Amino acid sequence: MDTLSYKTVSANAATVTKEWVLLDATDLVLGRLASQVALLLRGKRKANYTPHVDCGDNVVIINAEKIRLTGKKLTDKVYVRHTGYPGGQRFATPQELLKRKPHAVVEEAVRGMLPKNRLGAELFRNLYVYAGPEHKHQAQAPKLLNFNEL
Repeated sequence: MDTLSYKTVSANAATVTKEWVLLDATDLVLGRLASQVALLLRGKRKANYTPHVDCGDNVVIINAEKIRLTGKKLTDKVYVRHTGYPGGQRFATPQELLKRKPHAVVEEAVRGMLPKNRLGAELFRNLYVYAGPEHKHQAQAPKLLNFNEL
């Protein structure tokens, strides 16, 4: 008997349905938000999830400056980057980073939870983080998600 009653269907760029999702980060814990956003970007909640294809949604996060960090992470956690020059290692705490670039804290948390390859870089391009309540994606009509329902 060669016929099966089921077939494994792999998604590809032509068959994927991408949606726009809006999340409000006000008073949400950074790590919990980032892990849920990574799942949305990856598309792991969809029935046609395929590991090697970008089948996730486009995610817009507003009010990133009002994110919450638990414990002493606001002052004790350290982000390290390098300028590329000798002696160019730079350190910043989330408190300093929130003053300078409020969206960077959320972006770094989500980037760390995505795959470290070309697919991860492609998925990260589907994330849009804004410090305040205004965003420029009204034309895409993003669907407002309640974080507690995820």
